[in-house]
Parts: sequence; structure tokens; C-alpha cells
Amino acid sequence: MKKIIVAFAVAFGLHLSAQAGFAEGASAYNARNYALALKEISPLAKAGNADAQHLLGLMYYMGRGVARDYKQAFSWHHKAALQGKADAQYVVGAMYYTGNSVPQDQKHAVTWFRRAAEQGHAEAQHALGLMYRYHQAGMPQDMVLAYMLWNLAAASGNRNAVDQRAAISRQMTQEQIEEAQSLSRTWRPGTPLPTASRTGDGS
Repeated sequence: MKKIIVAFAVAFGLHLSAQAGFAEGASAYNARNYALALKEISPLAKAGNADAQHLLGLMYYMGRGVARDYKQAFSWHHKAALQGKADAQYVVGAMYYTGNSVPQDQKHAVTWFRRAAEQGHAEAQHALGLMYRYHQAGMPQDMVLAYMLWNLAAASGNRNAVDQRAAISRQMTQEQIEEAQSLSRTWRPGTPLPTASRTGDGS
């Protein structure tokens, strides 16, 4: 579990959105002008803009421009997550997994990680891979699925996934590696991730 929790201790970044009305707030945030970011983002978040809700959630999570408030952070991220914002879904999953401001619920954590991972979110794919590798959160131990997920995350630039994939490959058969590579080649973002493999059962 420690490996998984450490994986969540990341500096939450912000990807600029092209949406009109949001770019100014995001630019202010990235320039560390948090007062201006808050002024620009708050009305958009309250109006239901998922990108703005995610950014406001980050500001509360990090204590930037506002007093740090994990409950507010969760609330705003959850609103964005329900609208399909993958970054927010990942944060909601992490907060459920660690029990940060909400009752710890690993089943909910897996649900939100999977939603984000199925959109191609690299950090969520990495986290889900850890759960398969270490038989956490009620997930079966499956080295093939762990490798597959880390392969996908690595392709998106997740360095931790690169290291994890290299380590697990030394414990896998060639048949398992080939199945994992095949699964990652054929999967496409926006489609369900497999929940079982043919050769990866570690039990």
C-alpha cells in the first residue's frame, strides 16, 4: 500500500484548456498569480465548467489563493469528475484511496481510477497497475494487466510506469509479456480496459 500512496504524492499540474473564458484563469494560475486565477475561475466553476471546477479544486487542495481545504477540494473535483474530467477523476480516486477528507473507500477509488484510465490518463493507469501488481483494493493480482497499464502510462511519459514495467518484466514469462504488449497495442482510449488476462493470474 505504501508504494501506491507514494504514487499519489505528486505535484498536481494543470493542462491549459482552449475553452474561451478559462485560458485567462489558467494562465494566471500557471504564472502563480493565484488571486487573479481565483477571480477568473470561481464564476466559471460555479456555472458548471468542469475545467474550472478542477482548477478550483486544485487551488483548495494545494492552498493556492485560498486556505487549504481538502473538503472543498474534493467537492469541486467530484463535480468535475462527474462531468468526465479525467484529471479530476484521478484526484477523486486518490482521495478515496487515502481517505483524505472522505471516508476511505478503495472500491470507489478503483472506480474513479478506472474511469480516468479508460480516457488515457497516465497517472490513473499507473495507479491501477500498482493495484493489480500488489493485489490492492480488492483487485486480483495480475502481472499482465499491470504491465499493460504501465506500458500505456509509459507511452504517455509516466516515468514511474517505465521503472515499474522494467521491474515486473523480470518476473514474467515471455508469454505473459507478449500478452501484455498485445493488450496495450489493441486498446484504445475511450474503451473499457480489460479486467482479466489469460496468463497473468498471480495467485
